Amino acid sequence: MDRDARDVLVVVGVGGMGRAIARRQGTGKRVLLADFDETTLQAAADALEGDGHAVTAQHVDVSSLESVSALAAAAAALGSVTQVVSTAGLSPVQAPAAAILKVDLLGVALVLDEFGRVIAPGGAGVVVASMAGHMMPPLAPEQEAALAAAPVGELLRLPFASPDTVTDSGQAYGLAKRANHLRVQAASLAWGERGARINSISPGIISTPMGQAELGSASGQFMRVMISASGTGRLGTPDDIAAATAFLLGPESSFITGTDLLVDGGVVAALRSGRLNLGAPS
Repeated sequence: MDRDARDVLVVVGVGGMGRAIARRQGTGKRVLLADFDETTLQAAADALEGDGHAVTAQHVDVSSLESVSALAAAAAALGSVTQVVSTAGLSPVQAPAAAILKVDLLGVALVLDEFGRVIAPGGAGVVVASMAGHMMPPLAPEQEAALAAAPVGELLRLPFASPDTVTDSGQAYGLAKRANHLRVQAASLAWGERGARINSISPGIISTPMGQAELGSASGQFMRVMISASGTGRLGTPDDIAAATAFLLGPESSFITGTDLLVDGGVVAALRSGRLNLGAPS
């Protein structure tokens, strides 16, 4: 037996949630960390290596087919790719609409396609989406079908998802996250042909640098209203997301694929019950 042979865990996006997931899932595995920000990537790799994990770090631009394809090839070269987690994304306070569509919508589609080619039998993946995908106005059935099935090269040319059409960053974010749910549903069939599963998680307001930036933005007041109206009445933590991810990657969820798990502290439930009004002032 090759003592160096280990299953491979891939974490794309190593901010607060990605790092918590890597730490929870990485024991005994070869961990491949990937991020666009070199400083963030190196800090995460150094921290995990300091804790004894076997870490490889690779820069990735998730909006580039060539970059994501190279990352998938690098993962496969390390060993059996059994777990893939994509947390990479931009929030409305971080970037304009065009960038959000490239990273949050196109980027997730590329990760699903490219890692669907290398995921090992019995493997599993998780895409970190957002509760925003559950809060946007309903799309027409033909729009949902297009978001689910359009070839990746055509996604940002869809009339209703084009950067020329979607210019508001909040609208772009909600659309991208709804698309994440739909792409995961569709991808579950291709992943299933390899004997693997893929699901998504929709976090609520999580205490990460991104979440804190949103709380400090113009919409922060309404975000606090959402937290107060929720069943838990608190911010989420990266460890909350890591725990949910562990469940969806593990054997206890072997009959779950192609679905989304809300991990939002009850915000969407408050909205649907009428306790929370999206028309409240921000």
